[in-house]
Amino acid sequence: MQAFDEASKANLRQVFRTRRFLALEAEPTLQARIRDQARQELRRRHRDDDLRHSVGLYWPLPGEVDLTPLRLELVNELGLSTALPAADGHGNMTYRTWSAAPLKKDGCGIPAPLDQPALSAEQISLLLVPALAVDRKGIRLGYGGGYYDRLRCLERWSGIPALVVLPSACVSVQALPSDPWDQPFQGWLSENGFHQTLP
Repeated sequence: MQAFDEASKANLRQVFRTRRFLALEAEPTLQARIRDQARQELRRRHRDDDLRHSVGLYWPLPGEVDLTPLRLELVNELGLSTALPAADGHGNMTYRTWSAAPLKKDGCGIPAPLDQPALSAEQISLLLVPALAVDRKGIRLGYGGGYYDRLRCLERWSGIPALVVLPSACVSVQALPSDPWDQPFQGWLSENGFHQTLP
């Protein structure tokens, strides 16, 4: 895979940030529709016994699809545990159990369960991850911090199923820039449901 310069990635980030904003603004129910598709996919995986451990969610930044309402459903109705990422502000990230305890701001200023111990990869069944864009081969375009990339390129984390969550308007038909360490995602969730990435 070819490494792209940061200026090219920055331009793409702006393009897809705008595209995501316009998609969500144009259709007020879009967030709820994407969340409903995520709910259906999680229930399907639960029925198939694919969710034996924690489900990694995320605390949404402005413009990201908000999946936080799913936590209580997963815990109370399906008996699952959930986790949130916690970044240290220096490039490292862990997942920690998301309980009813108050969240605190992590090293990037995002609410996280900092009082909980870090989970191992073996304690996670699935990661749901926000993005600005994803291409059909599962290459994700994030914000440039590299937190998810660094975690997922670790051998013990690389095998954990991970899906991108975003509007279908942010699925790129052209290949996105990637670096040698990038780990493709297994698919994405949009208002049109679950889509598996191409081989």
